[in-house]
Amino acid sequence: MKKNISEKTLQDLEFTKVLEQVGDFCISELGKESVFKILPFQNTQKLFFELNLVSEYLASFENENRIPNHGFDNINASIKRLNIENSYLEPEAFLKIATTSETVNELKKFLKKFADYYPTLFELSETIEYTTIVVNAIQKIITSYGEVADNASPTLKQIRRSINNIRGKISESFSRALSSNIASGYLDDIKETIIDNQRVLAVLAMHRRKVKGSLLGSSKSGNIVYIAPQTTLAYSRELQNLIYEEKQEVIKVLRSLAEEIRPYTPLLEQYVHFLIHLDTIAAKAKYAREINALLPNITTRKKIYYRDAFHPILWRKNKEQGIHTISQTIELNEKQQIIVISGPNAGGKSITLKTIGLLQVMLQSGLLIPVHERSETSIFDTILTDIGDNQSIENQLSTYSYRLKNMRYFLRKCNNNTLFLIDEFGTGSDPELGGALAEIFLEEFYQKKSFGIITTHYANLKVLANELDNVTNANMQFNERTLEPMYKLFVGQAGSSFTFEVAQKNGIPYSLINRAKKRVESEKVRLDRTISKLQKERNRLQKTSDNLEKQQSKGQEHIESLQEKELKIREKLEGFQELYDNNQRMLGLGRKLNELLNKYFQTNNKKELSANFFKWVAAEKTKHTKKNPPKKQTKTEKAKEKEIAAKQKEAIQKVEKEVLKKVVKVRAEKKEEAKKIAKEKAAYVFKVGDRVRLEDGNAVGTIDKIEKKNAFINYGMFTTKTSIEKIELVEKKKS
Repeated sequence: MKKNISEKTLQDLEFTKVLEQVGDFCISELGKESVFKILPFQNTQKLFFELNLVSEYLASFENENRIPNHGFDNINASIKRLNIENSYLEPEAFLKIATTSETVNELKKFLKKFADYYPTLFELSETIEYTTIVVNAIQKIITSYGEVADNASPTLKQIRRSINNIRGKISESFSRALSSNIASGYLDDIKETIIDNQRVLAVLAMHRRKVKGSLLGSSKSGNIVYIAPQTTLAYSRELQNLIYEEKQEVIKVLRSLAEEIRPYTPLLEQYVHFLIHLDTIAAKAKYAREINALLPNITTRKKIYYRDAFHPILWRKNKEQGIHTISQTIELNEKQQIIVISGPNAGGKSITLKTIGLLQVMLQSGLLIPVHERSETSIFDTILTDIGDNQSIENQLSTYSYRLKNMRYFLRKCNNNTLFLIDEFGTGSDPELGGALAEIFLEEFYQKKSFGIITTHYANLKVLANELDNVTNANMQFNERTLEPMYKLFVGQAGSSFTFEVAQKNGIPYSLINRAKKRVESEKVRLDRTISKLQKERNRLQKTSDNLEKQQSKGQEHIESLQEKELKIREKLEGFQELYDNNQRMLGLGRKLNELLNKYFQTNNKKELSANFFKWVAAEKTKHTKKNPPKKQTKTEKAKEKEIAAKQKEAIQKVEKEVLKKVVKVRAEKKEEAKKIAKEKAAYVFKVGDRVRLEDGNAVGTIDKIEKKNAFINYGMFTTKTSIEKIELVEKKKS
């Protein structure tokens, strides 16, 4: 759904001031320009992506893998010029393009290496291509000093070699002319100077006709004339021609280079966009670090729970002045849909309202907010505000007319995913009539299931808030003894305006205050006095509640300690139970083996012993296999196992042939016996005191208690609970 947060809302909440503070952390002008264009996101998915980017960059300040420098020059003008066919750039411009490309490449390599630390930043970097073609092409032509390299082309290399040769000849011929004229005494003491980038002789004016060459000027006094020796003039003309050729060849090389990287201008634009975005992300993260901001939990369930929230602009201002800023905790949910804040003027009602609105707008614009880490909120489609006087001289609208137009807009836009914030709700008209209309508006917002916070002095709105199920009164606490506001929000009770107390604090004579009290309806004074007394009582209860919370916290810690000890004891008991079961199993195996041996000693029948023994081993193996499934084996192990199995099979087949007749008879007898036991078991009603054991266990215990279909069995060291269907009778309770 499209988000609707108007420019007026951003102005009311002073969002632009936040952007100015964020912009101060940018390292580039383009980044700062981008910050000033920040608006709430229309797309929720893009918003979450941006918030994760800022959160990851903020985390980079705390670990050792700091994100590399991403400063860059503005190359937009160069990119535009490159897009013009047959154009070229100055070497310095090409060098800036190469530097920008290298910066992006380094960032891409870093983010790929640390993708586990910065998954969202890595995902952002993957949207642009990694290439060294641009960098290599420029570095091949342009030196690190911003000059075209000699080997940029064979022609340029030859021209520059010729220029060096000519300059050598000029220097040599000039030196000869200088020596000759010095010897003749034609030169002034300064001997030579430079005019138009050319060495000339400083000749005394009286000897100017004796020196052959071109006169290029004279001193202010006229005593000295400057002459280029005749021998150097020919070389100088040749040098000028070579310099011209060099310039043309340089332009040709630069044009060729521009042609080579012109196809990559879209990629360069992406590079600039990426670096601008990274600069804004870094600025948001640095701002978040300064104001102790973080990313709260964002839930799909409609709610706002801001714990220990600060107004960032106020917090920075107070910090500069050394003033402590009081945090606020406020919650809006389906059971606390609208909060009506009342209390004295200058008590902090408006700043509380603005804090919630500004933090929500910041979050929906991709900025982290200064709240406790356990805070959580949802994303609203619409945020509406009515804060301040807003009297319009241009449109000839009074405050009340303007507010009515705002209310009409609110009623049209409000829905179940709207957050509205109204300061001094209902003011601007007759208190009774304006208050009645404000009640109707509040009921409409309530019925549309909009979330909102309003501040008011109207008693009828406080009463209405108590009558509506999901609307809650709140007040800004006020110290009635010192007559100072405490700037702390208390949710659950309306607040007194402390009109007369505030007037007294501000120096209004007590006699005038008493006269004013007499003119107010007695019921109104009583109501205000009652609210004031309730607030005093509430302050006392709040202190008691704080003490109880501390005691509860200590009790909770004690309970957690006991639970931890209980868990350890339970683990030990389970270990004892396992050990006990193993011992019982070993005793059972010993009894069975002893039974087989005694029978053998009596009958001396080896075949019967062998048959019974292998049958018993097979049964035990089946039980063991069920509890411990066999692991995968190698081919060699499988082959050996097959050989052993084959031998065992042969042995078992021999025994089976001998005892087959006896087995049939024994099975028939066992079936009859099993039927009798089953009938007895089904008919038997377990009683307290019966000695029993679990169907798949050997341990024998006594029934302590029977509840419905469950029995509590006492094994001496411990007691366990199990279903009656899973136990077997060992011995009935003795009468």
